[in-house]
Amino acid sequence: MAFLNIEGRSVAYRLLGAEANPLVVLAHPLGMSQAVWEDVLPALLPRYRVLTWDLPGHGASQAWGDGPITPAELAKEAIALADHAGAGRFHFVGTSIGGVVGQQLISEHGERLLSAALTNTGAVIGTSELWTTRAERVRREGLAAMSGEIVPRWFAPACFDAEPALKAGWCTQMGRGDDESYALLCEMLGRDTFTGKLSGKGVKVQLFGGSEDLATPPATLEALAAECDGAPLEVLEGVGHVPSVEAPSRFAEKLLAVMAVDLGDVGAEGVDYSTGLATRKQVLGEEHVARSTHNANSLDTPFQQMITRLAWGELWSNDDLTRRERSMITTGILAALGREELTLHLKTAQRIGLSEAELRQVLMHVAIYAGVPAANHAFALAKELGWGSGESSA
Repeated sequence: MAFLNIEGRSVAYRLLGAEANPLVVLAHPLGMSQAVWEDVLPALLPRYRVLTWDLPGHGASQAWGDGPITPAELAKEAIALADHAGAGRFHFVGTSIGGVVGQQLISEHGERLLSAALTNTGAVIGTSELWTTRAERVRREGLAAMSGEIVPRWFAPACFDAEPALKAGWCTQMGRGDDESYALLCEMLGRDTFTGKLSGKGVKVQLFGGSEDLATPPATLEALAAECDGAPLEVLEGVGHVPSVEAPSRFAEKLLAVMAVDLGDVGAEGVDYSTGLATRKQVLGEEHVARSTHNANSLDTPFQQMITRLAWGELWSNDDLTRRERSMITTGILAALGREELTLHLKTAQRIGLSEAELRQVLMHVAIYAGVPAANHAFALAKELGWGSGESSA
């Protein structure tokens, strides 16, 4: 876990995965913490760089200071963290109040979003009276005292049957939160809504709900879908308010489908240039792509555009293989052929996070199937670039 100072307040976050992968930012529900994402991380990390963080006064993040909390302030945290990760655009996944953060991003910062998956949330959640009453009770009684009442509303009954310790665990987590920050977030949910603010934003949105969700039932998600120009909604059967905890494998599979690049009918139309350019920048780095573009002239500009569409659009943007797998394949082929771009892709392998052991095996395959001299040359280039320290280059 790491910490970033945002507007004078310490925010706890985790940034996991290779720099060359597209970024996905995950926002947790009210009263919980970034730990809700633990069981979906193994499915996401082979293809995505993942950033999670704790909301104000939750987990290890510092409590909120003076004044109300607004969706704009929470979205500012998400953007500051994405900027810190070096991502111009990113995927966003938010559950419950995390989905409210997502709605603010859609409303005011849609140009930063590659996609938005909003789960168990709503343009309006509950009533102003409900949230005002809860804020008053939290200030009076404290989160620890109220957790036994609130936590059971998060999960489907079958989830407690399968994991008897789940309730006590999350009651403990909730009880450690900051009472005032939680109360301020309750007041935000009762005050700030997104009715009439989400239409025509041009963001790819997917909604998920839970059939057993008491806090944001499917009807609440249906109303949100209407606000988002009829965004697709899928209700997960047997799931309550927190699908990342209750059905992590099923939920992760659906998130991967949402975030996958839409390559369209490749056979008929091909991939657009902008898709390939975005992938090229993620894998090779902004500076390298800017340099290649700057050095192009009338002779090779069409060639640069072609390889951006074909190599980086139709190949590297395709999710059938991970970028890690594509890096190993590309490095092996270039080493076998002794091509000039081998140095570039040895550097790319470092960005993607190949380990020393993985690169060694790629080049040993080259030695067996393409010849020892080719592998020897590739090993020498790799050592010049700093490989061989005995540690993972990730």
